Amino acid sequence: MASQTTEPNRKTVIASGVFDLLHLGHVRFLEDAKKAGGTDTKLIVIVARDSTAEKLKGKKPIMSEDQRRALVESLKVVDEAVLGFEGLEIGEVIKKIQPDIIALGYDQTGMEQEIKEYITGYKRPVLVVRIDKFGENTLDSSSKIKQQILDKFASSG
Repeated sequence: MASQTTEPNRKTVIASGVFDLLHLGHVRFLEDAKKAGGTDTKLIVIVARDSTAEKLKGKKPIMSEDQRRALVESLKVVDEAVLGFEGLEIGEVIKKIQPDIIALGYDQTGMEQEIKEYITGYKRPVLVVRIDKFGENTLDSSSKIKQQILDKFASSG
């Protein structure tokens, strides 16, 4: 897990997700997350463990956690990608990384309250920002991509 080793004026933003079947919606989310920190921002992405993804989504990801982490880290906008904690303990992540900003996706509503409760008693200010959904009628979720694949196979048979 990363630690705060950046220069004093450089902001650290964390974003998180499962990132199964990486798509343009993920890329735009991460670009906007980094922009939320201004210029010279470090973006650290927490990629959900397979077990965490299964708890959140009710099914295992198609790609393994190591593959998902490597793909996310290969994106130009990402400075570092790390695997998350098994227990969904956002407080532990905040303590270790010490972010200035936590960027949440439009669909990460469950985490927001937990984060805000934790940072209320936290020793340094942490801003929580919500990143808007990218585009309409696009393949902006892994579920939509999976469904389109199934539909194409069904219609070609």
